Amino acid sequence: MEEKKFDLNTVIGFVLIFGIFAWMFYINKPTPEEIEAEKAKQEQAETEQKEDEVKTTDFVTKSEAITVDPKDSLAMVAAQSKLGVAAYSASLPSAKDHVTKIENEVLSLKINNRGGYIEEALLKNFKTYDSVPLYLIKDGKNASFNLNFGTTDNRILNTRDLFFEPTVTKNGDNTVLSMKWKVSESKFLEYRYELKPNDYMLEFSIKSQGLQQVFNSGQQINLDWKLQAIRQAKSASYENRYTDIHYEYEGGDKDGYTGQGEFDEDQEEQVNWIGFKQHFFTSVLLTDTPFKTATLASKNVANTSELDDKDIKVTKEFAASVPLELQGGELNYDMDWYYGPTDYKILSAYDRNLDEIVPLGWGIFGVINRYIFIPFFAFLSGFLPYGIAIVVMTVIVRIVLSPVTYKSYVSQAKMKILKPEIAEITEKYKDNAMKKQQETMALYSKAGASPMSGCLPAFMQIPVFYALFNFFPSAFDLRQKSFLWADDLSSYDTIAQLPFEIPFYGDHISLFPILASIAIFIYMMMTTGQTMQQQQPGMPNMKFIMYLSPLMMLVFFNNYASGLSLYYFISNLITIGIMLVIKNVIIDEDKIHAKIQENKKKPKKQGKFQKKMKELMEQAEQQKGKK
Repeated sequence: MEEKKFDLNTVIGFVLIFGIFAWMFYINKPTPEEIEAEKAKQEQAETEQKEDEVKTTDFVTKSEAITVDPKDSLAMVAAQSKLGVAAYSASLPSAKDHVTKIENEVLSLKINNRGGYIEEALLKNFKTYDSVPLYLIKDGKNASFNLNFGTTDNRILNTRDLFFEPTVTKNGDNTVLSMKWKVSESKFLEYRYELKPNDYMLEFSIKSQGLQQVFNSGQQINLDWKLQAIRQAKSASYENRYTDIHYEYEGGDKDGYTGQGEFDEDQEEQVNWIGFKQHFFTSVLLTDTPFKTATLASKNVANTSELDDKDIKVTKEFAASVPLELQGGELNYDMDWYYGPTDYKILSAYDRNLDEIVPLGWGIFGVINRYIFIPFFAFLSGFLPYGIAIVVMTVIVRIVLSPVTYKSYVSQAKMKILKPEIAEITEKYKDNAMKKQQETMALYSKAGASPMSGCLPAFMQIPVFYALFNFFPSAFDLRQKSFLWADDLSSYDTIAQLPFEIPFYGDHISLFPILASIAIFIYMMMTTGQTMQQQQPGMPNMKFIMYLSPLMMLVFFNNYASGLSLYYFISNLITIGIMLVIKNVIIDEDKIHAKIQENKKKPKKQGKFQKKMKELMEQAEQQKGKK
């Protein structure tokens, strides 16, 4: 009778939950006016040029450029008075906004004379979610690289306002670009870029020559690097979840954080590299001479509630401020830039711990991903379509874990068989909690069963579960790979677009999370009934609470990578199949019951710990009797 009552409560609960969802759909239904306004808004957006969609805040600031005609002696004198040592570079033919392009098979860079820094970085082999060329830096609007320093004639200069002279040469197959800000023909500050074929890593150096009498050694030279992360993915909120700053301390210690709201600053020491990471693409500044200190900051550009708005073009803003040290009065830093995919295989090949940027999980979870799932999935996807590779990997993982599933089910079966006897003990000693506990433990010991034995196999699966939870959202190879109705396994799948947004759920319906939720529900129906003890008065219905997990899966994973939902769907289907085979083919509950009865008749040898616990419980019982 109690079990029937629970089933009725469960059904009523789920009816109420889906009733609430239906009510939310109804009250959020847009009016005809709202539908017409949204249609007009979409038509207007479609008429705009996609190449001009990147909208940034007032992020890059530059002073008014000053150029000087070297033939005008009066102008040169005036410039000398106003600009000091910067007057010479302002008089050169290169004193104009002009870009120099260097490129290889995978990367195209544009460097402006003014400031001498990269104002455009295009990844040639990739597109955004809406098939637009993928830029990490676009038109110099979302990035800035500047050296701020004082001069001996009491001026403060910013290299972003100074004109550099470009020279392009070849070093074997490498393209070399030298950008020099000149004080004279033999005295200059140089940014040197060297790009290798088929490489996302760009050699970069900052060096000065003959500027000992120009730099004010009493004032700090600051390197300031800023970047706005241009949206690249279909879901801005999902991409933003994996967009953050990473950095490495000297000695190989890694860290990372995500700033929220206004700029949250964090100062670190002895930093080897700084990475402004987006979900699947990253910009990294590396140095051979560790930065003594680095002040790092990030903030969200848009409110979290607005991040799925179709107008959002930028997710986060990053900033790094690094003081540079003079050596013999000169600057001499060998560095590198990385503009490329957040791909574990590519990053790990550089052997500079850049693979730590990929969020594979900490401790044992990261180890499982690095040494098992990443190479195994790479092997499968080498000859199988990516969706099929996920299915095959899921099947193999579940088969490997099937002995754990078997032990878990055997334990559950034992607990189910002992349930009537546990109920008798509970009723017999309902007024004596100590004795009830003692007799229950004695029953478990004689029967060779334990309530914890069913939990331990589940705990053993947690590292695999969490490792895969990190693996799929970080698998670059899944980006823009389709399977069945999913256009992109690294993003959510969509079978229906809603004309409104449901809080926490989104403005679309994804099918893979629905299938995964149904599979989880069936699995829990199969397993919870045989181990859950009778509901205690005044306590919540634990079965009903556990049945809420499919609903949480449905809501939470609606905006997650469809590859992850596909894994959980297939995984639970296989688990259900394995448990049906175990229950109907492998395990005979009558034999288990007979074996338990035989074990109960045998004298059970107790260990020292068990004896001690029994003595303590008996002493406690005696003390209670004396009172």
